[in-house]
Amino acid sequence: MAARGRGSAGSSSRAPSVAGTALLCVAVAVLLLAATPAAVAGTTYLVGDAAGWTLKVDYGRWVAGKTFHAGDILVFKYNTTWHDVAWVSKGGYRNCIVSPKGRAPVYHTGYDAVTLPRGTHYFICAMPGHCSAGMKLAVTVY
Repeated sequence: MAARGRGSAGSSSRAPSVAGTALLCVAVAVLLLAATPAAVAGTTYLVGDAAGWTLKVDYGRWVAGKTFHAGDILVFKYNTTWHDVAWVSKGGYRNCIVSPKGRAPVYHTGYDAVTLPRGTHYFICAMPGHCSAGMKLAVTVY
Protein backbone atom coordinates (compact mmCIF):
# COMPACT_ATOMS: atom_id res chain seq x y z
CA MET A 1 0.00 0.00 0.00
CA ALA A 2 1.40 3.38 -0.97
CA ALA A 3 1.91 5.93 1.75
CA ARG A 4 -0.33 8.88 1.64
CA GLY A 5 1.47 12.11 2.21
CA ARG A 6 0.48 15.62 2.87
CA GLY A 7 -1.74 17.08 0.16
CA SER A 8 -2.36 13.82 -1.55
CA ALA A 9 -5.77 13.00 -2.99
CA GLY A 10 -6.61 10.77 -0.07
CA SER A 11 -5.73 13.30 2.59
CA SER A 12 -8.33 13.81 5.27
CA SER A 13 -7.28 17.40 5.97
CA ARG A 14 -10.21 19.64 6.80
CA ALA A 15 -8.53 22.92 5.89
CA PRO A 16 -10.59 24.92 3.36
CA SER A 17 -9.33 25.08 -0.16
CA VAL A 18 -7.98 28.30 -1.61
CA ALA A 19 -11.00 28.54 -3.91
CA GLY A 20 -13.39 28.00 -1.00
CA THR A 21 -11.68 30.70 1.07
CA ALA A 22 -11.81 33.16 -1.83
CA LEU A 23 -15.50 32.42 -2.36
CA LEU A 24 -16.20 32.99 1.33
CA CYS A 25 -14.36 36.34 1.25
CA VAL A 26 -16.35 37.49 -1.79
CA ALA A 27 -19.63 36.47 -0.14
CA VAL A 28 -18.77 38.39 3.05
CA ALA A 29 -17.78 41.48 1.04
CA VAL A 30 -21.07 41.39 -0.89
CA LEU A 31 -23.05 41.10 2.35
CA LEU A 32 -21.16 44.00 3.93
CA LEU A 33 -21.70 46.23 0.90
CA ALA A 34 -25.40 45.39 0.80
CA ALA A 35 -25.79 46.24 4.49
CA THR A 36 -23.92 49.55 4.27
CA PRO A 37 -26.03 52.53 3.17
CA ALA A 38 -24.66 54.38 0.20
CA ALA A 39 -23.15 57.77 0.87
CA VAL A 40 -25.83 60.29 0.06
CA ALA A 41 -25.09 63.92 -0.64
CA GLY A 42 -27.01 66.32 1.56
CA THR A 43 -30.11 68.07 0.34
CA THR A 44 -29.70 71.69 -0.72
CA TYR A 45 -32.42 74.11 0.40
CA LEU A 46 -32.87 77.62 -0.98
CA VAL A 47 -33.92 79.52 2.13
CA GLY A 48 -37.25 81.22 1.46
CA ASP A 49 -37.59 79.33 -1.84
CA ALA A 50 -38.04 81.70 -4.82
CA ALA A 51 -38.34 84.79 -2.57
CA GLY A 52 -34.93 84.11 -1.01
CA TRP A 53 -33.65 85.59 2.26
CA THR A 54 -35.83 88.66 2.64
CA LEU A 55 -38.36 90.39 4.87
CA LYS A 56 -41.29 89.03 2.85
CA VAL A 57 -41.06 85.41 4.10
CA ASP A 58 -42.45 83.67 7.19
CA TYR A 59 -39.42 81.48 8.01
CA GLY A 60 -41.29 79.54 10.69
CA ARG A 61 -43.75 78.48 8.02
CA TRP A 62 -40.95 77.88 5.48
CA VAL A 63 -39.17 75.44 7.82
CA ALA A 64 -42.40 73.59 8.80
CA GLY A 65 -42.62 70.10 7.35
CA LYS A 66 -38.93 69.97 6.42
CA THR A 67 -36.55 67.51 8.08
CA PHE A 68 -32.93 68.60 8.01
CA HIS A 69 -30.04 66.16 8.26
CA ALA A 70 -26.34 66.64 8.95
CA GLY A 71 -24.69 67.50 5.63
CA ASP A 72 -27.71 69.34 4.23
CA ILE A 73 -26.96 72.77 2.81
CA LEU A 74 -28.86 76.00 3.34
CA VAL A 75 -28.37 78.56 0.58
CA PHE A 76 -29.16 82.13 1.56
CA LYS A 77 -29.76 84.26 -1.55
CA TYR A 78 -30.30 87.98 -0.91
CA ASN A 79 -29.60 91.57 -1.93
CA THR A 80 -26.35 92.60 -0.21
CA THR A 81 -27.43 96.24 -0.11
CA TRP A 82 -30.22 95.40 2.32
CA HIS A 83 -29.40 92.08 4.00
CA ASP A 84 -26.78 89.76 5.44
CA VAL A 85 -26.82 86.44 7.30
CA ALA A 86 -25.50 85.90 10.83
CA TRP A 87 -25.21 82.41 12.32
CA VAL A 88 -25.99 83.15 15.96
CA SER A 89 -26.62 81.49 19.30
CA LYS A 90 -30.07 80.76 20.70
CA GLY A 91 -29.84 83.98 22.73
CA GLY A 92 -28.79 85.93 19.64
CA TYR A 93 -31.80 84.53 17.80
CA ARG A 94 -34.20 85.28 20.64
CA ASN A 95 -32.85 88.81 21.21
CA CYS A 96 -31.89 89.62 17.60
CA ILE A 97 -28.25 90.30 18.36
CA VAL A 98 -24.95 89.18 16.87
CA SER A 99 -22.21 88.27 19.32
CA PRO A 100 -20.27 91.46 20.15
CA LYS A 101 -17.03 89.45 20.24
CA GLY A 102 -17.38 88.46 16.59
CA ARG A 103 -17.81 84.75 17.36
CA ALA A 104 -20.85 84.41 15.10
CA PRO A 105 -20.05 84.11 11.41
CA VAL A 106 -21.67 86.88 9.39
CA TYR A 107 -22.01 86.39 5.66
CA HIS A 108 -22.24 89.21 3.10
CA THR A 109 -21.89 87.61 -0.35
CA GLY A 110 -25.55 87.49 -1.35
CA TYR A 111 -25.31 83.77 -2.05
CA ASP A 112 -24.09 81.95 1.04
CA ALA A 113 -24.11 78.14 1.26
CA VAL A 114 -23.98 76.78 4.81
CA THR A 115 -23.44 73.06 5.45
CA LEU A 116 -25.36 72.02 8.54
CA PRO A 117 -23.97 69.86 11.34
CA ARG A 118 -26.29 68.11 13.82
CA GLY A 119 -28.01 70.27 16.42
CA THR A 120 -30.20 73.35 16.38
CA HIS A 121 -28.89 76.33 14.45
CA TYR A 122 -30.05 79.93 14.36
CA PHE A 123 -29.70 82.53 11.62
CA ILE A 124 -30.73 86.18 11.57
CA CYS A 125 -30.40 89.20 9.33
CA ALA A 126 -28.22 91.55 11.35
CA MET A 127 -29.40 94.71 9.58
CA PRO A 128 -31.23 96.98 12.03
CA GLY A 129 -34.86 96.00 12.50
CA HIS A 130 -34.85 93.04 10.12
CA CYS A 131 -34.60 90.23 12.69
CA SER A 132 -37.28 91.76 14.90
CA ALA A 133 -39.47 92.02 11.77
CA GLY A 134 -39.19 88.23 11.37
CA MET A 135 -36.09 87.76 9.25
CA LYS A 136 -34.72 84.92 11.33
CA LEU A 137 -34.54 81.17 10.93
CA ALA A 138 -34.13 78.28 13.39
CA VAL A 139 -33.44 74.77 12.09
CA THR A 140 -33.02 71.51 13.96
CA VAL A 141 -30.69 69.10 12.20
CA TYR A 142 -30.74 65.33 12.77
